[in-house]
Order: sequence, then C-alpha cells, then structure tokens
Amino acid sequence: MLYSGIDLHRDNSMITTINDSGTIVRQQKLPNEESVILDYFFSMGNEHRAVVEATANWYWLSDLLNDHDIELVLAHAKYLKAISYAKVKTDKVDSQTLANLLRIDMIPAAHQIAPSIRGLRDLMRARLKIVSKNTSCQNSIHRLIGKYNLTIPDGKKLHNISTLDLLKDLQLPTEARLQLELHIEQIRLLHRQIYDLEKSLYPKLIPNPDIQRLLWIPGIGKILAFTIYLEIDGIKRFPGTPQFLSYSRLVPGADNSNRKIKHKSGNKDGNRYLKMAFTEASIRAIQYFSEIKAFYQSKERRKHKAIAKTLVAQEIAKICYYVLETKTDFNNTFKGNVLSRRKSMQWPRLTSPGA
Repeated sequence: MLYSGIDLHRDNSMITTINDSGTIVRQQKLPNEESVILDYFFSMGNEHRAVVEATANWYWLSDLLNDHDIELVLAHAKYLKAISYAKVKTDKVDSQTLANLLRIDMIPAAHQIAPSIRGLRDLMRARLKIVSKNTSCQNSIHRLIGKYNLTIPDGKKLHNISTLDLLKDLQLPTEARLQLELHIEQIRLLHRQIYDLEKSLYPKLIPNPDIQRLLWIPGIGKILAFTIYLEIDGIKRFPGTPQFLSYSRLVPGADNSNRKIKHKSGNKDGNRYLKMAFTEASIRAIQYFSEIKAFYQSKERRKHKAIAKTLVAQEIAKICYYVLETKTDFNNTFKGNVLSRRKSMQWPRLTSPGA
C-alpha cells in the first residue's frame, strides 16, 4: 500500500508518497491539472490512499480521485494542526507529515459532504452572505439618515421592501441623497437575488420527505429546514443526540484543571450554520408556542436568558434528530407536553412527508 500526502494550493500541489515502511517513494510539485495529477497516481499502481487538508478548494480533487477509485481522506485542519505541529513548515514537510499520519492511521478525518447536495448547501451559504450584505445596507441607511436627525416615515421597517419608496421624501443634502439612492439600489438588487436563489431551491428541496418532517417542528420554516437538512448531510453519521448537539455547537466547552472548573460558551468547534439555525428556531418557537415560552421562562428565572434560549434550541435539535433518525412525523409534543398550537397545512408544508 502507498500513502500520499497532498499539500493543496490554488494552482499547484506538493505530493509526497511513502510506502508501508515510511520510505519516500516519490515527492513532486505538480500543477493542478487533472491529467497530471492522475498520471502521478497511475504511475505507481492501484493500491493507493491519499489525504488532503480540508481547505476551500478540495471539491475537485476529491471528485477526481474518487472517480478513479483512489481513496481520499479529508483531514480536519484544526485537529491536524494539534497533531502535526512542526518548527520547520514547508510544502514538502507538510505533505510528508500528512502521508505519515495517514500510514499510521492518525488522520483526524473531516466529513466530506455528499456531492449530490454539495451545490445546494453552498447555495444556502451564499444566501446567508447576501442576507448579511442586505442587513449591512439597511444599517448604512439608518446611520446616514441619523446624521441628519431623520427617521423612516410612519415607523416602518427597512426589511419590508415597500418601505424604500417612503425614503424618497426625506430631506437630505445632495451628497447624502446620492448615498441613499445607491443603498436603495443595492437593497433592491439583493432582494431579487435572495428571491431567485430561494426559488431555485424549492423544486429540489420542498418535496424531500426529511424537509417536510422538519417543517412541522416548532420554529422551523422553509429556510431553516433547508439549512438544517443540508448541513447535517445524513443524520446516521451521528451515533446519538450528544454528538449531534455537540456538532451543532449547542453544548458548552470546558476548561477544567485541578480544582478549577470553567465552562466556555461560544465554542467554535462544530457547525456554525446549525448553531445559527437552531438559535433562530428557538426564538420563533418561544414567540409562537406558549408551552415552549413557559419552558423558556422557567429556565430564564434561574439562568441567563442566553442559556435559556440555548436550552430551547437543544430541545428543538433533539426533536430534529429523532424525526430524521426514525423517519417519523413530529408528534406535536415538547418535553412530553402536547402543544396547544399546530402548524397549518399549507405550502411549504405538504399534507404528509411522503406526499
């Protein structure tokens, strides 16, 4: 068996290949051309495993090697750094270290998202960036008109696109008026992009049975259902709810030493998109379901409100794990209590998950 460590860059890769005894068989820097990469591996036989660090551009390499029956392991960048720290760090050293760790089965593997949903997940993440830009434009408008002691007429909110028409009556200097018009133009464009992006996802995701099961859970609408489903990429990869909650960043970290016990909030290990989704779902669930609001208030009296909100998010995540793992419909209960409210049977919720 041969083991290859690949130090992948934007336009080239340093590859080091070793054998079972750890001896370097070949070491070469190659351009990131598919034919050149394949020639490198084919020239040494079929019994081959490779590893690459999880960087932004691993998709094409994974597809290329897997399509030609060459196993590629994706190494978790953070945990790999803890194992392979070296004083001398070069492309050759990095690729050789990767190869040696693969040979002794010490690679901290990262999850490789299924190619079938990879593009859909990236579209959802792109949507989040567009929404962030839209919010930035709205904030810029608030700051701009605030400089002149002006407010939006009738107390309207900028997240409603129709509010933009009211801004034309604001009395602003010529230079400020130009800034305002540019921000308005950007917001209208971003709204169209968000709409077009979401519309492209509907026929691919709305009929999905797992999406439909998620849509019936308190606090989860179509965008959160899309996010949760795509970021999970198969609930079976989590042995149980503790692992799933940890991956969703819904459990605190710890920094305990001797008699000192210290909890760490805001832990960055795990999936930040799931954290955002379940947090948003908890806010909506508390707002619309009295039983969930009562649970939140009971925790808020004894803990900080952020902790109480996270506890609600944990319960929603547990429900998601259960309905996805068992392929059963949500039973409309929360912590053993039947919810007095039930979501209406209208689009995007279909009459049944299998419909």
